[in-house]
Amino acid sequence: MVCRFKGQAAHLVFVRDCTEREMAELERAELQEQLQQAQKMESVGQLAGGVAHDFNNILMVQKGYCELMKLELREGDPLAASLAHIEASAERATALTRQLLAFSRKQTLQPTVLDLNILVESLDDMLHRLVGEDVDLVMSLASEPALVKADSVQLEQVLVNLAANARDAMPRGGSLAIAVSPVEIDDSYGESHAGVEPGPYVMLSVSDTGSGMDAETKRRIFEPFYTTKGEGRGTGLGLSTVYGIVHQSGGSIWVYSEPGNGTTFRVYLPQAEGEPEPVAPPEVGAAGGKGQLILIVEDEPSLRSLASLMIERLEYRAVEAANGGEALILVEEEGLRPDLLLTDVIMPGMSGSVLVERLRKTLPDLRVIFMSGYPDSAMANHGIIDSDISFLQKPFSMSGLAAKVRATLGMGSS
Repeated sequence: MVCRFKGQAAHLVFVRDCTEREMAELERAELQEQLQQAQKMESVGQLAGGVAHDFNNILMVQKGYCELMKLELREGDPLAASLAHIEASAERATALTRQLLAFSRKQTLQPTVLDLNILVESLDDMLHRLVGEDVDLVMSLASEPALVKADSVQLEQVLVNLAANARDAMPRGGSLAIAVSPVEIDDSYGESHAGVEPGPYVMLSVSDTGSGMDAETKRRIFEPFYTTKGEGRGTGLGLSTVYGIVHQSGGSIWVYSEPGNGTTFRVYLPQAEGEPEPVAPPEVGAAGGKGQLILIVEDEPSLRSLASLMIERLEYRAVEAANGGEALILVEEEGLRPDLLLTDVIMPGMSGSVLVERLRKTLPDLRVIFMSGYPDSAMANHGIIDSDISFLQKPFSMSGLAAKVRATLGMGSS
């Protein structure tokens, strides 16, 4: 604007500092992108979980009949090698479904209070072997106990997968730094990171000096089957498994990386209170029932038949029911008195938890084992939230079934 100032021609210029507004718009756009990515991951997770659940039923039949057929073979039978190949392929497929369930947050966890310092330190030798001699591995632990409530086996998998990913980013060697530290997430951090609640956390940081990632790779790094590696070098499920385990444990994971400047993964797990819980000894599977009667309720015919064959092979008696209605008729009208109920969680018409509730009106002391390919979320949605229940995740082995039946019937492990 042209004007006069002190009798001379002048230009009136307005200057406005928009830095704060532009920064707010950038932060808002970044947060919106985080929310969209989280929604995308949630949708992909639901699809992956559904596929894994259905696939688990198929694998249960394959692995189960392989196991039963092996028991019938004589030593040196030429069919043994063929069965071993089938069984090995089914085992690899089972590992893939476990990873999909981990990503979709539908796996069964056994959370306990543990010190992340101790867990990380216990993996020192394994991680050194994993990354190789040309990678300098440095660990930095918290000075105080770093307590979290999580599944120790799953957290080990998180750390191993992140270390393996770092190793692959450093083909010519480099440095890998793993650190554990308590942190306090404040409101500002929570506002700029979607889904993160302020409060005390334990941070697990894994940093490498590798090739780094561009923005597009960072956006997709946790998607299942996405990989930057060449064909035949991995399934693309390692980091998606990490993502699922961390989120199912109530935490979050963030990646910071630039091409040529390495990568840092930061895992935040809510800080826990109390004392680290002792590790329970593993269950010992053993056959040798005494003819106890087991009622098997499973809507999938092939799985029902397989479970029945396994039960009888373990020297119990088996009675089958295709659904909750059939099971109720057997007990309430025909007078069946099973020693144990082995039931699927999700079935058409009547869930496993409703069936148990009905049956215990007639048989108040009935012992129960639930089984499902949809562990945590399905159980919670169907009223099965007691951590003391007996549960088998499909696909299970005959030795796993044997151990669970003996424990539920109070027969010990011998």
